[in-house]
Amino acid sequence: MAITSTGQNAATAVSSQTTTTTVDKTVLGKDDFMKLLLVELQHQDPTEPMDSEKILTQTSQLAALEASDNTNKALASLAASLGSAQQFSTISAIGKTADLGSDAIAHDEGVDTKFEVYFPSDIQDGTIDITDAEGKTVGTIDVGTNPKGVYQFTWDGLDASGNKVQSGIYHVNSKYSDPEGNVLSTRLGAYPIESVRFEDGNTLVKLGSNYVPLENVVEVY
Repeated sequence: MAITSTGQNAATAVSSQTTTTTVDKTVLGKDDFMKLLLVELQHQDPTEPMDSEKILTQTSQLAALEASDNTNKALASLAASLGSAQQFSTISAIGKTADLGSDAIAHDEGVDTKFEVYFPSDIQDGTIDITDAEGKTVGTIDVGTNPKGVYQFTWDGLDASGNKVQSGIYHVNSKYSDPEGNVLSTRLGAYPIESVRFEDGNTLVKLGSNYVPLENVVEVY
């Protein structure tokens, strides 16, 4: 059965967007409180001026509000910096292997199922075994002789007798030998990280022909 090596996606989408900032008028800031204090002082009764203790209390509250506002801005800036640093640190994972923690595929009866498997060594010969939930082999695909890399396979959903298997979850594993005769194994779900993309605040890693959210990766080695 022919297998296809995945290639690089050269297309890059660039979009521009104009945003409008809306000021929330329902929240009072430190400047609003200062204006209220000044208005209160301007319109006080000259025969009964404001108590100095009350003025000191209000100015203290104003100072506390300003300090709290500055702290919140500093924390927001720090959080943004840490988030950016964490995103770009992912770039160092390029070239390493990411494990998604599962070798399973979902198959619909009567429909071909496509999947990708990474072979970390050159392939002299070998097969891919598709097993059901009980570990019974329901399908086998010859991987041929190929260089190491990520290859796409198509399973027709037929068992060894040519019968259609039921819809469900199946597992994909491979045993193969390299040109030196070493017997090796690999499975679906582990791929080299080819690139990293940042999109809408999310970090995506390119595994095979797909970009996968970094949060779906359970191990990098």
